[in-house]
Amino acid sequence: MSNSNQQQDQINIELDEVTAEGIYSNLAIINHSSSEFVLDFVSIMPGIPKAKVKSRIVLTPQHAKRLLKAIGENIHRFEIAHGEIKDTEQLPIPLNFGPAGQA
Repeated sequence: MSNSNQQQDQINIELDEVTAEGIYSNLAIINHSSSEFVLDFVSIMPGIPKAKVKSRIVLTPQHAKRLLKAIGENIHRFEIAHGEIKDTEQLPIPLNFGPAGQA
């Protein structure tokens, strides 16, 4: 590939300080339609009956599938380096957001 083609294929991604801090989430609520997947990231605290969505990501079905694959590959590499991630049993959280999946 020529040098000019390589420069055209590169994407410059910026990460500001506030975004770099990240947002803690211990619950993801996933909904979908025929044209998009909506991932709501929530932080639920023990003993507090109300929680807010901290971040929402909207993806096309194709990008959602790519994200699933990328997360699977990264979990695989993590487990090779650090051992199996144990899936601990969690108490059911009573949520009534309509038809939704949880992760």
